[in-house]
Amino acid sequence: MGLTNYKMKIAIVYSSVTGNTKELAEVIYRNFLGHSVDVLMYRVEDFSPAYLRSYDAIAIGTYTWGDGEIPKEMWKLYQALEELDNKDLVTAVFGTGDSFYPNYCGAVNLFRDMLYVHTNLAATLKVELLPQIQDFQRSQKFVDSIIKRLNQLAPKSDLKNKLQQK
Repeated sequence: MGLTNYKMKIAIVYSSVTGNTKELAEVIYRNFLGHSVDVLMYRVEDFSPAYLRSYDAIAIGTYTWGDGEIPKEMWKLYQALEELDNKDLVTAVFGTGDSFYPNYCGAVNLFRDMLYVHTNLAATLKVELLPQIQDFQRSQKFVDSIIKRLNQLAPKSDLKNKLQQK
């Protein structure tokens, strides 16, 4: 039996204080529903780092704290992804911020830089405050980039599985 019926598993893990990042996570979730994937959305407090190995892709949503910092509740996830060091895990990071601050969406940048080194980073999305009309198309492109990267990796994974079965 082949992997033709396999649905890729995607987790959206986010943290939100004002509700802006949560709303963006919900927009991204709805965009994933247009694809043949299994997608689940988690508040970061409800997502154990042990779950990382259960997903083909992780989309991380974060707000920025203080002077461009990662919020404290996101550090456990950040460190788990850094330690996992898995180039087969497709990742993406999104966030909301206020360009009034000098380090606009700084937490997104910090996640992006780490994910680029330790995972297979597919996309980054920054949104000014609350998602607006123009952000709906941008979030669709964000999701499409993740799906495209997953599809590029799928042939490698299929070959790897066939080799392991021999």
